[in-house]
Formats: sequence, C-alpha cells, structure tokens
Amino acid sequence: MSWVFAIVLTLLLAMGCFFILVGSYSLVKLSEFFKRLHGPTKASTLGVGCVLLASVGYHVLADTDPQPRELLITAFLFITAPISAHLMAKAALSLHMAERPPQPGVEPEADTDEGDPAAS
Repeated sequence: MSWVFAIVLTLLLAMGCFFILVGSYSLVKLSEFFKRLHGPTKASTLGVGCVLLASVGYHVLADTDPQPRELLITAFLFITAPISAHLMAKAALSLHMAERPPQPGVEPEADTDEGDPAAS
C-alpha cells in the first residue's frame, strides 16, 4: 500500500471520528428534543460511514479477503438511521414535545423579539 492511500485512509478515519464526536456532543449538549435528534442521526451516520469506508479501502488495498459485512453494516445504517429519526420526530410531534416545559436543571431558551416591530 502506498503512502498516498495511507494518507487517504487516515483522513477518512479522522473525518469519521470528528463526525462521531460532533454527533455525540450534540446529543449531550443540545436542549430541545428536535435539536438533539438532528445531530446524532446526521453527523454520526456520516462518521460511521467514513470509518467503514476506510476499513473497506484498507482491505481492498492490502489484498486481504473482502469483508462483505462492512458493506452490509453501511447499507443497514444508511437505511435505518433516517427512517428511525423520521419516526421519532413524528412521535414527538404527535406528543407535542415542543410545547412541554424544560427538564429540571435546564434553563429555558430566551425568546428575543428585537427584530420584531410588533413586539414594542
């Protein structure tokens, strides 16, 4: 394996780790349910996809046995993550999650009406 492919695979792994970290951070730090739903489903899917793509690339370039389970994991992840996020969002809309009071210990977000002339 040449150094160019090693750099490409390293970049894929680094991007994957970055996206997984962003998805995990958004799940922990964001306050509202819909914001918390968006981060892990988008960023973590990209992160795991980059890591699995790097793994497939390594096995192809190292002339080892092909690993079809990595492709199956990628396909399963890209199919199920958006569908599950969509179903959770629909359930949250039907339960009126946006109208519920915040959890104890979480400060509510302040609504600023500075740009609204009707608010004065």
